[in-house]
Amino acid sequence: MSQHPGTRNEAAVQTGFSITDQGFDLHFAGRLVLSHNPDSPVLAMARGNPTVEMVRGNFRIEDAPAGLIAPTRFTLEGDCVELSDEGGPIARLVLDGHIIRAELLRPGYDRLHLYFAAEPGETVWGGGEQMSYLALNGRAFPIWTSEPGVGRDKTTELTRLMDEQGMAGGDYWNTNYPQPTFLTSRWIAVHCTSEAYSVLDFTDPKAHHVEVWSGATAFELFAADGPLDLVGQLSARFGRQPPLPDWAIGGAIVGLKDGARSFERLEQFIQAGTAVSGLWCEDWAGIRETSFGRRLFWDWRRDNQRFPDLPQRIAGLMARGIRFLAYANPYLSNDGILYEEAREGGHFCLRQDSDEVYLVDFGEFDCGVLDFTREETRAWFAEKVLGREMLDIGISGWMADFGEYLPTDVRLADGSDPMEAHNRWPVLWGEVNARAVESRGKTGDVVFFMRAGFSGVQQYCPLLWAGDQSVDFTRHDGIGTVITGALSAGLVGNAYSHSDCGGYTSLHGNVRTVELMQRWCELAAFAPVMRSHEGNRPDDNLQYDSTSELLSCFARWSRVHAHLAPYVRHLCDEAAQLGLPAQRALFLHYPDDAALFAVQDQYLYGADLLVAPVIEEGAVSREVVLPGEGPWRLCWTGQDFAPGTHEVSAPIGQPPVFYRPDSAFAPLFAGLPEVLGK
Repeated sequence: MSQHPGTRNEAAVQTGFSITDQGFDLHFAGRLVLSHNPDSPVLAMARGNPTVEMVRGNFRIEDAPAGLIAPTRFTLEGDCVELSDEGGPIARLVLDGHIIRAELLRPGYDRLHLYFAAEPGETVWGGGEQMSYLALNGRAFPIWTSEPGVGRDKTTELTRLMDEQGMAGGDYWNTNYPQPTFLTSRWIAVHCTSEAYSVLDFTDPKAHHVEVWSGATAFELFAADGPLDLVGQLSARFGRQPPLPDWAIGGAIVGLKDGARSFERLEQFIQAGTAVSGLWCEDWAGIRETSFGRRLFWDWRRDNQRFPDLPQRIAGLMARGIRFLAYANPYLSNDGILYEEAREGGHFCLRQDSDEVYLVDFGEFDCGVLDFTREETRAWFAEKVLGREMLDIGISGWMADFGEYLPTDVRLADGSDPMEAHNRWPVLWGEVNARAVESRGKTGDVVFFMRAGFSGVQQYCPLLWAGDQSVDFTRHDGIGTVITGALSAGLVGNAYSHSDCGGYTSLHGNVRTVELMQRWCELAAFAPVMRSHEGNRPDDNLQYDSTSELLSCFARWSRVHAHLAPYVRHLCDEAAQLGLPAQRALFLHYPDDAALFAVQDQYLYGADLLVAPVIEEGAVSREVVLPGEGPWRLCWTGQDFAPGTHEVSAPIGQPPVFYRPDSAFAPLFAGLPEVLGK
């Protein structure tokens, strides 16, 4: 090894490489980020031999790498390290400002492993939207957008049954929205710019290991004095969302898929005192009954038989201050009308062995995948479908579903490798939706919401939703996962998240209970958007208008949601100016308390509200951590609590919600009991 005469020594370095007794270090903003020595090489490499299997968006990805090399020799010249073995140079690391560029130099090597320095007791977060764990320590997280699975817990019977049915059970790391970005309690962040399959591996407390299926990539570094600034930097990097419009935060969006009868049912919600901001009919394009449940007809044109006079009905709602929302996804059913137009226009991904459209089985029906690597296809879908079929008839928002299903053996128009394009697909899908909205001058007024994502989707997607939770209280797939999802996604630049109030997935006899429906209302009222869903099996499950009790419950909490609109507007302003999420992990405002680093079952709603939803079946109290100094006031009783851990009474109808008595919004919060009691 050698040292360039101008290389800095470790004691003086703030950012840059430095020689050590046995190797070299890299510091960034005074933090150690890489440390190389013969016993612990900073880089390893191999030749991959992958197998990939997909069944309806569920993937099994395995690798049998060969030729593993972990070089110990190096040459350091300024901001460039060249790693070598007996055969000569094999890899290069270059520091370019805040970016580490890594390149493998030996032909055929396409598995890059970089080991970032870790300190004892350091906590790690990130990975995109993670549903099971907020703190990532001790686990590995493959970064690959996919169906998250049903159950997501290999110890449960439901997960076992779903695994038998098309690998559909999932695991703790499966997510619609992964992202190769991690933050640590040293207040640094690392973002891998590659779109290829990768793994964030935090199983070794001595190193943060990132594996990338590529021969070259870059890692962006960020540093701050605390988490608020660090999260703000990441938000600026990936693109901030427009503030949510007043209509979206001013009441509940009622989800009904009952054709024209949905308008009649909506009137029952209004008569019950529901603060209604929108009617969401995902079945606007028709339905298809399958063994999974009541699904949609994937031909994104209004079903005139199911919804006669839809533009007029939409206009009538708008005159009453109620918006109409719909549904779309980036696939077209091969028995629909738009399919033929898309096929003739060359808008589909093709088979590798022919010019035939690549069809994907979505569960008893086949669809073509829109090839968004083509500018013509992006423009066609944005204008023809989202523009003319939806926006031009007055639709104010939609679920922009899916985006995770790009197969790895399709042929793409731009010639790119589908293994690398797969993770990019949700970002392209988000861009198409944002383009359509912008084309009508509706950015900041029309709201579409997505479940799939990857690095960069933030600049396009105005609102996340947490995907398809099971209709239960289970640890890895039930109501509580929507909190973890919102908190983790918020750390990497997503300001707004919400969930299907009531849950979605009902299979193998798992159906909604009254208690679940009530508790989900309590949670949903304290999210930026409150929206119900009838689920995949609406006829088998309770709905919010099934009983007067449930209807009254939904109405009460919709009024709570509407009452908080001035505070949510304040949170939107903070998101736009500072990049802070509306729902925040406790440590964001209290970074000196390490005991808060892994708390994922409660959250700060802005800085002034603390929400601890009840997410355990049968619970009538729960433990609540109140951070910081000064009292926290329980909304429903006015009782003040000192900071610390408390067992708080939480009967149905009174979830633990606290506010700061010295908040400028304290009078608003103090009015919540009256609003709830009306």
